[in-house]
Amino acid sequence: MSTPDLTVLAGPTAVGKGTISRRLIELYPEVYLSISATTRSPRENEQDGIHYHFLTLTDFDAKIKNNEFLEWAVVHGTHKYGTLREPIEQAQQNGLRPLLEIDLQGARILRETVPPGAKFLFLAPPSFEELITRLGIRGTESVEDRMRRLDTAKQELASQDEFDHIIVNDDVEDVIKELAELMNL
Repeated sequence: MSTPDLTVLAGPTAVGKGTISRRLIELYPEVYLSISATTRSPRENEQDGIHYHFLTLTDFDAKIKNNEFLEWAVVHGTHKYGTLREPIEQAQQNGLRPLLEIDLQGARILRETVPPGAKFLFLAPPSFEELITRLGIRGTESVEDRMRRLDTAKQELASQDEFDHIIVNDDVEDVIKELAELMNL
């Protein structure tokens, strides 16, 4: 039996990656959503092991040294984020379809390191103005953080041609349908 291929879903901040990923796994139990590790502090209502694996910088660096990440990067110039190798490999061994919700840097690293067959999908906003609105509505970052994230988003949007497919997030159910088709669910 072959192991299920990875699907990498990337896109700028506040584009809706989390909403789309959560909805997809509700509808398709054969999809395993990877939980990223990060050195940032939890936001209100975020729980360790559910939303992220919240690690100290020392613990994160030890995992880097031990080659425990498929990919990792410094995101928004402030915190480290990464995809732990073991849960992905375990999901594949159990016949699940891994979905990695990551940033542009992580997707670029994975493109160079994962076996052929992985799908790289870019989730784009309908417009940059809509992205600004969504980030403001979310209300989880300071003005300074929002500005930094929007600067990063401009760079990410300029890189969407690096991906196998671009999905515009203008309707959640339409995006789920397109994503499921691309993942052969």
